[in-house]
Order: sequence, then C-alpha cells, then structure tokens
Amino acid sequence: MTGEVHVGNAEVDGPSRRGWLVGHFMEPDDPRHETGVEVKWGAHPAGEERPEWVAAESRSALILLVEGRFTVELPSRRVRLERRGDYVLFRGVPHTWRAEEDSVLVVVRWPSLEGYGAGGPELPVA
Repeated sequence: MTGEVHVGNAEVDGPSRRGWLVGHFMEPDDPRHETGVEVKWGAHPAGEERPEWVAAESRSALILLVEGRFTVELPSRRVRLERRGDYVLFRGVPHTWRAEEDSVLVVVRWPSLEGYGAGGPELPVA
C-alpha cells in the first residue's frame, strides 16, 4: 500500500459494520480493506450480550477495555475487564461476552478471513 490515507471517526464509521473498521469485508479499493487483521471500535450498552457461543474459532483476538466493565466467557474461565487498559488475548478459543456496564473496547482479530463478517454471516455458534 503506497500513499493511501483514510481519516474518519470510529463512532460514525463503525455502526454500519457492527463497529468493525478494518478487515477483508471493506471494499477492495478502500484503504481499510485488509486480510491480515480486523479492528473494531466496540461500543456496547450495559446488558448487551452475545447469547450464543462463537464456535469453530481459528483466529486470534485481543479485546482491550477503554471504558466500562465487560466480561468475556471462555471455556476454561471468565475474564472480567474492569480497569481502563485491561485486556484478554486468546487464539482459537470459543467465547461469548456481556457488557456489565456501558463499555467501549478496541478489538483486534487476525487474520481477517472470508466467511467471518462485519455485517453479514458470522462464526458458527455452538
């Protein structure tokens, strides 16, 4: 990539793709189109949750708390992100989550794979 620049605001750009700002799901001529990584600005109101488990996960993910309180459920443990900067990183692990308070997160997943969408089909669920 040479000389490409995109300037935006995550709270404006994100909602149409569930907060995802970078990934394979962006148009190929968009500087945010990327197959190596996905980046999300996650703004989740208190009580929002992913009721079903993400299954058959092969990617890595980093979930970093900006503000709020957010719980990530993994098969072997529950991780509560409570302090600004708390994070959890996992690879190929099923998961689900719940916003305990209004929460803002930065989520990074890699790689960005076809079939894993930002507004369309998502991972299979258990």
